[in-house]
Amino acid sequence: MSDIGDWFKNIPFITRYWFAGSILVPLIGKLGLISPVYLVLWPDAFINKFQIWRPISSTLYFPVGPGTGFLYLVNLYFLYQYSTRLETGAFDGRPADYIFMLLFNWICIVITGLIMDMQLLMIPLIMSVLYVWAQLNRDMIVSFWFGTRFKACYLPWVILGFNYIIGGSIVNELIGNLVGHLYFFLMFKYPMDLGGRTLLSTPQFLYRFFPSRRGGVSGFGAPPPSRGHAADEQAGARGGRHNWGQGFQLGDN
Repeated sequence: MSDIGDWFKNIPFITRYWFAGSILVPLIGKLGLISPVYLVLWPDAFINKFQIWRPISSTLYFPVGPGTGFLYLVNLYFLYQYSTRLETGAFDGRPADYIFMLLFNWICIVITGLIMDMQLLMIPLIMSVLYVWAQLNRDMIVSFWFGTRFKACYLPWVILGFNYIIGGSIVNELIGNLVGHLYFFLMFKYPMDLGGRTLLSTPQFLYRFFPSRRGGVSGFGAPPPSRGHAADEQAGARGGRHNWGQGFQLGDN
């Protein structure tokens, strides 16, 4: 048990609470401590009955059963892996920026869920984070099941197909990918690569609650000369093989 405790304590703190909530809330629903009816996103209950907890609970809840258990565990693994890599990689020392990314993606997914009457939002949010990681490390080669290898930028779409095969919904993964692309485009692609205006930035109040842990200006600041170079350096720092999308630099054996 001490090994599990040490492992849990070593998870970056934002990912740690998200990961723990994604285990605790489904467990509460499974044990019947709270009826799953009150954990999913229902537009009428949220808007007309002011059950304001539903956008949060529906992001953490997943109906675990014989037909969905494997899908749940796979996505829980994706949450742990790719949220940890982002929090300790591109967002290292910038908890406010990472929280803002999660909040932006979550708000977009909640709005989409209300419009499309989606009851469960766990997978879209996880996929949005995975998509951002894949774009920031797009030229890395990743390994997937059965020894397949491809660039990281294709990973979200491979997982979309994989989750569909094992019982997921293309809609969930697709919305997650689109929301992740929206964040990536507004935060990185448009201002840094296309020379456009900064349309998305972390609110200053988040820096007061979650100050950056290293020197320099809080947030991403002015666009660097080349985002691709920075992403390549991050990719090199995380080289090495690993199943489920852990990448390594081109040319590694």
